[in-house]
Amino acid sequence: MSAPLRILVHGASGRMGQALLRLASARDDLDVVAAVSGRTPKQRVIDGVPYFGASELGGAPAFDVAIDFSLPRGFDALLALCLKRGAALVSGTTGLDDAQREALQAAAARIPVLWASNFSLGVAVLQDLVARAAAALPDWDCDIVEAHHTRKLDAPSGTALTLGAAAAGQGATPRYASIRAGDIVGEHLVQFTGPGERIELVHRASNRDIFASGALHVATRLAGREPRHYAVAELLGLGDA
Repeated sequence: MSAPLRILVHGASGRMGQALLRLASARDDLDVVAAVSGRTPKQRVIDGVPYFGASELGGAPAFDVAIDFSLPRGFDALLALCLKRGAALVSGTTGLDDAQREALQAAAARIPVLWASNFSLGVAVLQDLVARAAAALPDWDCDIVEAHHTRKLDAPSGTALTLGAAAAGQGATPRYASIRAGDIVGEHLVQFTGPGERIELVHRASNRDIFASGALHVATRLAGREPRHYAVAELLGLGDA
């Protein structure tokens, strides 16, 4: 039996971070060696997992892959650590600026990286459907409506922008609307409207675990691969890996 994959969870105090820690603890093939949050933790070890503050990131033990669901302000230090350690990086942090995206692309020449706005199988399929619909309906209006919980800061969501990019790649001009209400996990509607008819493509997430589970799955597929920028679809088996 091979040794468990060593994982660092970055953004451990957030909702996604907590889901990652809970799901990883139930798997024998994963070993969370560090949980990193923005503030210095009051408790250093929780359920056998060592906790670190963002300012202590450099002191984290060796890891094979970092899974990052945090805020843009913590992204640079984590990317630098992954490069220094030669570790893979899976990131779902949204709101990255152009310089951070360029740094991620440059890092892909040295380590395997994967950034995605969404880690669910359904959204990966939806993205493909949106591109096909946009290609088949070149003169139709394209509107994307997304809804999330009130604590989500960026709008439109990263997933909405990814879906919009899929449509724009086929010539559509997407328009966006955002809703922030209650504890909505995530809903995305892509609507194509033509004379006298309308097509709606919808994905609704009722449980945050689908994103955490997807991130853990792609982490196991990413670690140890050759350096480049990977896509969720290929690591979930929806494309050529």
